[in-house]
Amino acid sequence: MQGSSRTRGITLGQRAGYQIVIQGVLSEESAERVGGLVLRNERGPHGGATTTLSVSISDQAQLIGLLNALYELRLPILSVEMIRVE
Repeated sequence: MQGSSRTRGITLGQRAGYQIVIQGVLSEESAERVGGLVLRNERGPHGGATTTLSVSISDQAQLIGLLNALYELRLPILSVEMIRVE
């Protein structure tokens, strides 16, 4: 089975774009602590809030650092998707 062309050949040290969805609202102030994020806050049909983060990450270590920062802010991570290889 072949992988999609989006993910074929990526290395641990390669830059890629990610879209991360978290439960809750990430403030602009908190986003500045994490750095380099494009935010989209949304309210669901039942009042639950989510935030979609779009970010370019230099390598897998930086991705883990970002996920840890979100964890430290106590924001549950709903999904992480690589959207492009740079």
